[in-house]
Amino acid sequence: MKRFFDRYLPLVVIGFIVLTAALFSHSCANTTTPPSGGPKDTIPPVIKKMNPEMGQTNVPRHKTKLEFTFDEYVVVKDPQSIYLSPPLEKKPKYKISGKSVIVSFEEDLDSAKTYVLDLTNAIGDNNEGNMFPGFSLVFSTGDRIDSMMVTGTVQDCNTLKPIKGATVMLYKDHADSAIFLHRPDAAVKTDEWGFFCLRNIQDTIYRLYALIDDNGNNIYDPESDRIAFLDTLVQPVTMVNDSLPELQKFDMKDTLNCLARKSEYELNVFKEKPSKQMIVNKERLGERTAYITFMAPNAEIDSIYIRGVKQSKLITQFNIQRDSLEIWVNDPRTQPDTLYLNVDYMKTDTLGKLVKTHEVVKLAKPRKAAAAKTPRKDIKKEDTLCVFTCEAKPERIEQYGFEIEFKYPIVEDGWDSLTFRYLNPKQQEIIGKYKVEKDSLNLRKFTVRPQGQLLPGYEYFLKFPHRKFKDINGFYNDSTEVKVSLPNDDKLSTLNLIMSGVHNKYLVDLLNEKRDKIIRSFIIESDCTLVFPYVTAGKYSIRITEDVNRNGIIDTGCVLEHRQPEKVKFYKLANDKTLIDIPEMAEIDQEIDISEMFK
Repeated sequence: MKRFFDRYLPLVVIGFIVLTAALFSHSCANTTTPPSGGPKDTIPPVIKKMNPEMGQTNVPRHKTKLEFTFDEYVVVKDPQSIYLSPPLEKKPKYKISGKSVIVSFEEDLDSAKTYVLDLTNAIGDNNEGNMFPGFSLVFSTGDRIDSMMVTGTVQDCNTLKPIKGATVMLYKDHADSAIFLHRPDAAVKTDEWGFFCLRNIQDTIYRLYALIDDNGNNIYDPESDRIAFLDTLVQPVTMVNDSLPELQKFDMKDTLNCLARKSEYELNVFKEKPSKQMIVNKERLGERTAYITFMAPNAEIDSIYIRGVKQSKLITQFNIQRDSLEIWVNDPRTQPDTLYLNVDYMKTDTLGKLVKTHEVVKLAKPRKAAAAKTPRKDIKKEDTLCVFTCEAKPERIEQYGFEIEFKYPIVEDGWDSLTFRYLNPKQQEIIGKYKVEKDSLNLRKFTVRPQGQLLPGYEYFLKFPHRKFKDINGFYNDSTEVKVSLPNDDKLSTLNLIMSGVHNKYLVDLLNEKRDKIIRSFIIESDCTLVFPYVTAGKYSIRITEDVNRNGIIDTGCVLEHRQPEKVKFYKLANDKTLIDIPEMAEIDQEIDISEMFK
């Protein structure tokens, strides 16, 4: 027996130690490994307690703190979305304490005033980032709570798309200068649908604005901000009732409920043209070309000349807004490294008045142009040619013709030397006639329009002979021929817009589904039928702009002149949709009553 224990006892002890270690190790592993599996947390935080409570009155004005306690740990995702109405000069501050968010202010609140603190889009849970749907805490530093409300929608004046995050503002001060000088009496941010609800406001008369407030100071800065305003004064007619859908915090993907909210007012945001006039930018683009830009449109220039350059050698051209001036020197000789442009124009002085001003603008030659002469072996063919582009798209040729643009102004032309010819399906060549039109806004652009109807199955050619056009550099053109045919895809469709009630000038644009590309445009002044041929199957929008001053562009508004931007409308079908669904191989007639749209 003794021999047995001497032989096997050490093995038993070792086995016991190993077994114990294994058991202990397994136990330790269980204490440090989190449980696996289980559903992902998709529930947003919920407010369990708040101080002050909703609708509380006589809240202290000095060192005011608002505390929101949630059912889980949270983080502030977007501090800018913690928004107080009416806003203070300094933005609210916050800190996290346990499961609570504490909001404080660096300045005293006003006495006897109703405040609304909005938390929408500001807070999410700490683990999965589930966003708190939002909440508006209403409280008063006086003994009563204001009870009226105003709703509406903010949208871009050109695309009519809703604008998220716009600041909508109410002013009891009806002076035009109010929005430039002080913060509003009530304000709120728009949601993803551009919708706003200014709640718990006084029952009085206001001016209503919307602002894309770049610096967040709740005051209008025309140089950087975009703005919208209502032509008429506003008096609230609806009392706050938390059961109203306009006061609910819906999921922005809940289209049905979001669209069901009542919008009392519509605000169209625009960028106002600056009122101060001065030269703000300059650049010399090459040996003989430069430009200057002005801060405001409609620059008034008395005279312009370049030192050492004859006045007859200077070519200038304003853009349509007259806030950018292109300048060319019509002299093939090498120009100085710096051109001194002398401009006599009306400039805004320190008192805000336009006064005659003489200004010398230095135009330094670009580094590439100022470098040593290019070795002859490195000179490219286009460096010694009168360069131009000629574009003719199959689906646009009937409306726009051959579109030509020269890189530099031309001083000699040979439009009568062009050859326009076409081949019929039997490959018989015929010489055709054409007409040349000079662009009224760009002296370097021209249009060559074939005379007569263009036909399917024909091939059309426009040829520019060698050395018939000369530009300001003294260079001649190379020979070029452009070929185009009408589209022959049988699946293409045609859209005919039958326009009636046209009593003004209108811009009519056919846009793609996203509204970010113009397919084709027309300018109309009377009843007519607009034909949009060769349209691929898809969804399209029809945008119509009322050109009140008949200048061919969409003009913006002005706050101080109470002038709204020119009206833009998207044609709506009977089902209130703005998208026209065009199938393949179809010809669609769509009647549009302009007077009804813009009544």
